[in-house]
Amino acid sequence: MATSTAGTKILLVFDFDHTIINDNSDTWIVQCALDKKLPNGLRNSYEKGKWTEYMGRIFSYLGEQGICEADMKRIMIAIPYTPGMTELLNFIGQNKDYFDCIIISDSNTIFIDWILTHANVHNVFDEVFSNPAAFDSIGNLTVQNFHIHHCATCPKNMCKKKILEDFVSKRAANAVHYSKIVYVGDGGNDLCPVTFLKKGDIAMPREGYTLHERIAKDKELVDSTISVWSTGAEIFYQLKLLLDQ
Repeated sequence: MATSTAGTKILLVFDFDHTIINDNSDTWIVQCALDKKLPNGLRNSYEKGKWTEYMGRIFSYLGEQGICEADMKRIMIAIPYTPGMTELLNFIGQNKDYFDCIIISDSNTIFIDWILTHANVHNVFDEVFSNPAAFDSIGNLTVQNFHIHHCATCPKNMCKKKILEDFVSKRAANAVHYSKIVYVGDGGNDLCPVTFLKKGDIAMPREGYTLHERIAKDKELVDSTISVWSTGAEIFYQLKLLLDQ
């Protein structure tokens, strides 16, 4: 195995929904609702680029139905992890001398914390970037946009490329320089941060999902190496290769 050089590590960046977990945490929470479905008016109220506001309305509705924090948590920790993912995360946790590891997700901080903590993999991640969530004074879950940005292609609440750029810049200011970035994701909003990757980095789109389809349609969008995955085993194999080099 390679020996890490002081100040030089590999940065692993993970999406969350349909990447670490094998479903969408925001849509999964609907199982808390009466008959596990939303009223038609609420379900059809989504406006493009305004997902966080849409989820806020769903959380308000669940609160009105008497759904409490414990009910939500019980539902959320039942979400299955993607096959091979907990084994992969444990491997990363055992090799933190070589890897920094972050999540950039359009879910929310409470859902992610519940799910990671339940599987005892929360300590694998150096930072989690997601929409801030909290329970208000009457016990309803509230969620806010992560930040304000000026990217024309991303939802108004989050540009994952901006988050990644800022994180790498901040780490460089603290004398941590990444020899390579590996980005693992699945969705359309993962394309923007993948365009931040350089030659020698690795973009890992999940097979058959939107990110994979977008990259396959126009490979010139991406400067990095592309390595497709479907389970955690393929990601594990890729990381093992990097450590063995």
